[in-house]
Amino acid sequence: MIVLGSTGSIGVNTLNIARKFNLNIEVLVAGNNIELLNKQIEEFKPKRVVVANKENVHKVNHFNVGFAESDILKAIEESESKTVVNALVGFLGLRPTLKAIECGKKIALANKESLVAAGKFIDQSQLSPIDSEHFGLWYLRQEKKISSMTITASGGSFRDYPLEKLANVSIKEALNHPNWSMGNKITIDSATMTNKLFELVEAAWLFDTRKVDAIIETKSLIHALINFEDGSTTAHIANASMQLPIAYAILGKCDEKILKPIDLLEVGSLEFRKIDSKRYPIWQIKEELLKNLDLGVILNAANEVAVNKFLNGKIGFLDIPKISLEAIEKFSSLKAKTIEDIFEIDKEVRAFCGY
Repeated sequence: MIVLGSTGSIGVNTLNIARKFNLNIEVLVAGNNIELLNKQIEEFKPKRVVVANKENVHKVNHFNVGFAESDILKAIEESESKTVVNALVGFLGLRPTLKAIECGKKIALANKESLVAAGKFIDQSQLSPIDSEHFGLWYLRQEKKISSMTITASGGSFRDYPLEKLANVSIKEALNHPNWSMGNKITIDSATMTNKLFELVEAAWLFDTRKVDAIIETKSLIHALINFEDGSTTAHIANASMQLPIAYAILGKCDEKILKPIDLLEVGSLEFRKIDSKRYPIWQIKEELLKNLDLGVILNAANEVAVNKFLNGKIGFLDIPKISLEAIEKFSSLKAKTIEDIFEIDKEVRAFCGY
């Protein structure tokens, strides 16, 4: 298979599954963590490697190294692999998703921005979501009438933080997730709750429903719930590891033990909270977003610019949702008619947000 984003947390977990099931890795695509990439090359011996920047090519211990988006697309097109794991971060992952679909490959999708920005142009018949929430919803579905779906959120770095102090939090504090270690972008998105809005949009496309919502579950053990018309609810409970959804996305089914089962007596109790727009201002557009999924590309572009500015110390934490809300207000009437419109809208929104 091809692993896009091999040095990130999803990529590393994907390679753990590849190691466990002795799967062949044809292509590795990574960003700037060349040290880890070289270790992966040594172990998995891919035929081809692609990195983000030209200046890193000579540091890579491989005879066939490309760089940038064009070489990622070329590697997908010219590969024999039938599966692409897309764990790239951000809008950068969209063209590789489209290329993999064009080439008839199966996609294990962790790049949520592909569906958020361009869901209506993506053939989902070849997609398997890697997000634990969407995997949980898929796992729970039965041949019964569904009333609604619920996904859970951790609450992010500031779920217990005094509201009046949010304006002055540091980058270091924002990157201190209470439950696990992830990449910088997704950790900030978790803290603002933008990540959960993205996941609602993904669920809307994947399951063809607008009846989807989210709640906070502080221990991150329940990932998804399905509420049936008969009044019953089922919950997907598992330890927080991406290896389970990755294994199913790649293998189709999995009968071997991947995770340590949860001991409910050890857990003791669970806590659920409402997602409050006072703490998470971006949450105020949830209903508007679900009614108009075309807003996904606008939200994603504005958020990428805002998160980048925050991580570079140019704006405060609460300016992130502010920038996104201003962009939604400005561009809410835009609707993409073609896939190329998506790329044009993305550029326009980034320019407006001061990219």
